[in-house]
Amino acid sequence: MVREQLEFPLDGRTPIRDRRVLWAMKTVPRHLFVRKEDMICAYEDYPLPIGWGQTISQPYIVALMTEMLKLAPHHRVLEIGTGSGYQAAVLSLLCKEVYSIEIIESLAKEAIKRLQRLGYKNIRVKIGDGYYGWPEYAPFDRIILTCAFPKVPPPLIKQLKRGGLLCMPLGPRYGIQYLTILFKMKDGSCRIKKETPVRFVPMIRRKNLSE
Repeated sequence: MVREQLEFPLDGRTPIRDRRVLWAMKTVPRHLFVRKEDMICAYEDYPLPIGWGQTISQPYIVALMTEMLKLAPHHRVLEIGTGSGYQAAVLSLLCKEVYSIEIIESLAKEAIKRLQRLGYKNIRVKIGDGYYGWPEYAPFDRIILTCAFPKVPPPLIKQLKRGGLLCMPLGPRYGIQYLTILFKMKDGSCRIKKETPVRFVPMIRRKNLSE
């Protein structure tokens, strides 16, 4: 997976260069973050369903978004969309702390058990609406969203440190989305740079769950 999909991709896409990211992708056992019936294809080059209409992202996209964050060992990272916990596990090997929010209670509880069982001690998971972030632990050096939304949620911009980065798939539920980096400048202003076109599941809000 790491050699053929990330480091030396066979389809001409941009290789993942960050050696620490490649190491983390080699280290985290992806097959333990998918459903039992999908273990046989856990390392293939596509996303997989994890229930409740959600997916574990394609390995290349997980690595690409992780690389885009430019993580340092002292960073504290907020993740929106825990899913099975795979992205959080990758992040946890490259930074100090990961705070992850999942709105679907069943997925969150499963992820908490899985991460604890596998020994990831620097990850905190809570059940909640990721749109509002986790203000009790803000500000964060980096923020990553593993679900698409038409705009960057203002509460997350507020919780991002000055000098920090936010990475997310930006775009509508049905339409073109782009992996996007938001840079929060030292003066508090923001710059946005759109990168790779992608297709992510949309962000779920509390009001959607109650409809």
